[in-house]
Amino acid sequence: MVIDRELDKILKKVEKPARYIGGEVNSVTKNPDEVAVRIGFAFPDTYEIGMSYLGLQILYNILNRNDEIFCERVFAPAPDMEEIMMSQGRELFTLETFTPVREMDILGFTLQYELCFTNVLNMLELGGIPLKSCDRDDSFPVIIAGGPCAYNPEPLADFIDAFLIGDGEELLEAVCMAKKSASSKQEFLETVCKMDGVYVPAFYEPRYNDDGTLKEIRKLYEGAPDRVRRAVISDIESAEFPVNNIVPFIDTVHDRSVVETFRGCTRGCRFCQAGMIYRPVRERSKETIEKLAVKQLENTGHDELSLLSLSTSDYSRFEELATELMDMCRERNVALSLPSLRLDTFSFKVLQEIQKYRKSGLTFAPEAGSQRLRDIINKNITEEDIYSAVEQAIELGWEHIKLYFMVGLPGETFEDLDGIGEIARRIMDINFRMRGRKGGRFRVTVSVSNFVPKAHTPFQWAPQDTKEMFIEKHNYLSKKLHIKGVTFNYHETETSSLEAVFARGDRKIGDLLLRAHELGCRFDGWTEHFNAELWRKAFEETDTDMAFYCNRERSYDEMLPWSIIDPLISDDFLKRENDKAAAGKVTPDCRQGCAGCGINRYAECFKGVEHAEEVPNE
Repeated sequence: MVIDRELDKILKKVEKPARYIGGEVNSVTKNPDEVAVRIGFAFPDTYEIGMSYLGLQILYNILNRNDEIFCERVFAPAPDMEEIMMSQGRELFTLETFTPVREMDILGFTLQYELCFTNVLNMLELGGIPLKSCDRDDSFPVIIAGGPCAYNPEPLADFIDAFLIGDGEELLEAVCMAKKSASSKQEFLETVCKMDGVYVPAFYEPRYNDDGTLKEIRKLYEGAPDRVRRAVISDIESAEFPVNNIVPFIDTVHDRSVVETFRGCTRGCRFCQAGMIYRPVRERSKETIEKLAVKQLENTGHDELSLLSLSTSDYSRFEELATELMDMCRERNVALSLPSLRLDTFSFKVLQEIQKYRKSGLTFAPEAGSQRLRDIINKNITEEDIYSAVEQAIELGWEHIKLYFMVGLPGETFEDLDGIGEIARRIMDINFRMRGRKGGRFRVTVSVSNFVPKAHTPFQWAPQDTKEMFIEKHNYLSKKLHIKGVTFNYHETETSSLEAVFARGDRKIGDLLLRAHELGCRFDGWTEHFNAELWRKAFEETDTDMAFYCNRERSYDEMLPWSIIDPLISDDFLKRENDKAAAGKVTPDCRQGCAGCGINRYAECFKGVEHAEEVPNE
């Protein structure tokens, strides 16, 4: 499609016009008159961030292989572009055909982080689409949403027609084809709500107790399920995976070829939502991974290849795969990136090989400063693991170690914070002992994030620290980490509290979100755009109690807003893990024995996955 004259004038006035022009290598163009369903895949952030998201490439590829579906991309315009669009009456448009998004049949948002929620509302408004589902008739596109944040859909329930829960590769195409045959929005919703993984908020009504807690979720449409069971890919080995990835015109956050080696995680960290909602581990074969990697590099021209998973070196044939990929990349003069490595002897050999000439920072994520707290969160890593890995790294020439921790974890004390300082100090001492004055350039960066309790994790009942507590702990650590060669970074408290409100919020939070949008909140995940004062005003004007959502411990008897979603792991397992955390007991890696999370109830859903007898580890 050709850029019209008015848009051409607009693009000459913005910082990065390539964000809005489409036409990249491997992007898809179809005749809109020759397809049955048009869907706008909307990423509620800028082009550079959205184009780095592998899920977009996967779903874009799958949908556009279907001759009856045309999937087009939509991103949040940067503030400079938004201002000009609004002043000139230009509605939000797709990149493939510059079509206004309100002309799509479906507009689908991916929800990767809670602080993008105001961008969802802003994009609807920029598209001339009524914000609330109840205000949209059949002349507007159906609004759907998926991604990890959809596992607690309630804060966005007033605005989204249908949520897609779980793996989207098979589900999203089925939803698009249902739109083709439906004569109305109502008929469409009644059809798709019967599919695994589809939650239609309008078919349910939450009711509350006098104290504000959830009393019940009343079903309004008899055909809707009592609980929405997460959708799963039946066989990841044969699932579609893109090899003709779109190649952006401008630098993106991750500008490289990416291949997913496996989905899921066996480690069971109790704070980690991804480790719970993506169970069980499903692997691609080594041969398939290598074939996909070669084809992607040939079709994109990228000079870097990265493997994607929650823990790269947990892949069952990691040593073979890493060795063969290193050889392949060396022959093609391609850089190889292997994130999330377990820092054992082989991993160091791999890192030494792929960073032979220029060693970037080496990353460790102990998460907690003491073994006691690491046992509470089920982070199966010891101080001996940390220090032995550091010694190997220093011996091999690394000069920068990055450490990631959380503060505010359940059961945390100031002694645990002392442990963070002690780890940093001992690493500096190890370097001096091994390299003396020659190691003067060596540095350690300690980065601290704030604990946010997430739905469908063992810590979903836990309170979050107050803002004052976070600030006190950050200040305490600043003094403890006042060590030569050590840099300390920490996450802002305001955004962490807001993230917790949306992570565990109920449907009443929709009023807060709407008011914040009206006040001008957007791009809340960006430090330069986040406006704490506007959010405080939104809380005040909607009479929303932040402490009710953030700082209050839930009991097992309380009904949780996200209980309508069945993630395929059992509530009993989450309660059992929470109780073990309180007792400081660890649960071994799933590969050492089944922990009884409940996923084996659905063993028929997962082809090619070994299923141990489901006996809880005590």
